[in-house]
Amino acid sequence: MRNADQTHRIAWCCLAIIAALLVVGSVSHGVLRHIVQTAPLWAAVVLGLRRNELSKWVALPSFLFWLTIMIFIWLFLLGWAQIVQGNFSPTEIAMTLIVGAASIVGLITCFRTRTTTSWGMAILLFLLFAGLQLLTFRLSLLPAIAHR
Repeated sequence: MRNADQTHRIAWCCLAIIAALLVVGSVSHGVLRHIVQTAPLWAAVVLGLRRNELSKWVALPSFLFWLTIMIFIWLFLLGWAQIVQGNFSPTEIAMTLIVGAASIVGLITCFRTRTTTSWGMAILLFLLFAGLQLLTFRLSLLPAIAHR
């Protein structure tokens, strides 16, 4: 598959995660929380749709983050671990499957995508967007955002 097609796939995986998390927000805590949480993914969407190879390095930390969160939720739902807790509606559970699948496809696509980006720039982008993903997730838990 050509890099242009792979960057497009990265963008679509990000859009799938955004859409699923917005559905979760609409049936649970409020959509603002999920808008904040998905903010870093929008950069990857824009870059991917423009067929920019940097989309790989921008999206990779979010794919890892969201897959990890989904695994924690699945472990809780199966009764195997209590890393996260809560009550999950059938809609929310269905959305975890979409987020997890999009994250897996996104990760596989990222690992298959070859770029000419220097290692320094790749590491910088990865760390910057990993930090941004963690920061936006933390901000989304503040009471002023979490319940709107």
